[in-house]
Amino acid sequence: MMFAGLLVIHILAGLTCVITGVVAMVSPKRPGRHPRFGAVFYGAISLLFATATGMAAMRWSRDYQLFLIAAAAFGSASVGYAARKIRWKGWITFHISGMGLSYVALLTGFYVDNGPSLPVWKLLPHLTYWLLPGAIGVPLILRALVRWGGRTGRYAAQDQGAGRQPGLPTWRRPRRPVPPARDSAHPRQGRLP
Repeated sequence: MMFAGLLVIHILAGLTCVITGVVAMVSPKRPGRHPRFGAVFYGAISLLFATATGMAAMRWSRDYQLFLIAAAAFGSASVGYAARKIRWKGWITFHISGMGLSYVALLTGFYVDNGPSLPVWKLLPHLTYWLLPGAIGVPLILRALVRWGGRTGRYAAQDQGAGRQPGLPTWRRPRRPVPPARDSAHPRQGRLP
C-alpha cells in the first residue's frame, strides 16, 4: 500500500518534470516563464528523488539502479539550480549542463524502468534504454552551451566598464536610459499626461 502511494506521487512528479522541463527549455531566457517553470521542474525533480528513494528502500535489489539514476538527476538539477540562483563565475555553463543532464537522467530512468513494457521500445536492446536519452540529449546540451555558455565572460567585461554587477544578463539591464521624472511645477517640462 505504501509503495503504491509513493508510485502515484512518483509518476505525477515525473510527468510534471517532463512538461515543465520542455516548457523551460523552449521559453525565452528572461524573467517570467523560463525561471518559473525551471523552479517547478526543480521542485518536481526533488519530489521524484524523494519518492524514488522510498521505493528503492522497499525493493533495493530490484530498484537500486533507479535510485542511482534519480540521485544523478537530482544532483545535476541541484547544481544547475544553484548556479542560476548564486550566479558564480561561469554560472551559465553549470546551469545549462546541470539542468540538461538532469532531464537526460530523468528520461533514462523512465526508459530503463518502463522500456520493456512500451510498444516500440520493447523491441529494442536493453542497452538502448540506457544510451538513447543521452545520445539525443547531450548534443542538444552542447549546442546550448555553444550558444549561451560564453555569455558571462563577454557580459562581465561590459558590466565592469559600466559599473554594473558582473555576469548580469542583458535582459536584466535597461535597454535605453530611463527619462527623468516630470515635474509639473517646472514650466519647461509641461504637464503630466
